[in-house]
Amino acid sequence: MDLQGQRDLLLLTELERDGGATQRTLALKLGVALGLTNLYLKRLAQKGSIKITAIPRNRTRYALTPQGLTEKSRLTKQYMQYSLSYYREMRGRLKQMLTCLDGANGHRVAIYGTNELAELAYLSLREMNIDCVGFIDESSRESFLSCPVSSPERIAGWHFDQVLITDLDHAAACEEQLVQSGVPREKVLRLGLPG
Repeated sequence: MDLQGQRDLLLLTELERDGGATQRTLALKLGVALGLTNLYLKRLAQKGSIKITAIPRNRTRYALTPQGLTEKSRLTKQYMQYSLSYYREMRGRLKQMLTCLDGANGHRVAIYGTNELAELAYLSLREMNIDCVGFIDESSRESFLSCPVSSPERIAGWHFDQVLITDLDHAAACEEQLVQSGVPREKVLRLGLPG
């Protein structure tokens, strides 16, 4: 699913939920400039997906048309297919990467990150009978998926064979933090981005 499809789906979902939402609120949800939000709304109106009505006191109300509801359903289905495909691909990559670890030999892994990919990694480890000793993260949370969470500086007492980095956006920085905290570089696994 392309970025424009994701934005359209988000806009249609928000407008269905609250037809009186301001463009400023919608811009914040989309993470784009106010002017771009205006253009996106006009494009949806031109496509016949929404109806724009001016109401008193310089307010605007948006309503999804039957065509807009159909488009929202189509985009939702497309997004679900994309998400499932991404999930399967990441799960496969994780399993492929983790095959170098043999759970029968008691390998223990720490996971760097507490995001969705960390959850997938945790599930994959469990499926392969590999122990997750905990999660490494800068957040203040104490546990994640019933496992302890610690900062990179405080994992010296943990016993693990590998650390799997699941923060794809900051993988290099995470690896450097681990190395500075005393983790040998050869114990660090970085999950590659899908190509």
